[in-house]
Amino acid sequence: MSANIPDNDTLSKASDLEVLDFEGKKVSFGSLFTERKMILVFIRHFFCGTPIRWQNCQQYVSKLNSEYEKLSNALEESNTGMALIGCGDWDLIEKYSEMTGFPSSRIYANPSLGVFHALGMNLQTLARTPAGQKKASYLTEGIVKVTLSSAWETLKNIRLFGKQGNIAQLGGEFIMGPGNQCTFAHRMQHTEDHAEIAQLLEGANLVKGS
Repeated sequence: MSANIPDNDTLSKASDLEVLDFEGKKVSFGSLFTERKMILVFIRHFFCGTPIRWQNCQQYVSKLNSEYEKLSNALEESNTGMALIGCGDWDLIEKYSEMTGFPSSRIYANPSLGVFHALGMNLQTLARTPAGQKKASYLTEGIVKVTLSSAWETLKNIRLFGKQGNIAQLGGEFIMGPGNQCTFAHRMQHTEDHAEIAQLLEGANLVKGS
């Protein structure tokens, strides 16, 4: 199930659902990939009351944005874009953009979880990487540093606390478009299980596999 490609009916239903942009305006999910290929990354949430956990996605997004900037020419030539979708409120998008470097204009919110669930991202857990399983390569920050940094960010943005979205909701990655098609799917199985960035970029034909 974690890598199952959504069928046409599923894609059509998901496309009709709405997400919110950084100004709170409603945007149909399908409009994101109508005219071009899109790498769509569903993060878990924007903030979290348990500081240890929320920065896992932040590390991933920061590294993803770095790769996006390096590949800007290839993305333009192949008519490929990239966007993030979180399950928190839209008014956290600007702060999330500030912390990760990922442009707010390419971040969307889906607090209803409608698109998440329509695409099969139904798992909710706070579990980390299972014992004996290799951790994802994007997890480079030590646990103590992440905890202290996350706690500080929570204190600085206490007014936004509670708007981050379901802290147990897992996300995933999809490559969709142009039009009603999906060529890559990955659904997280635990909180440290985003698809490897190299795998995602290879799936979008932006880099060659080793």
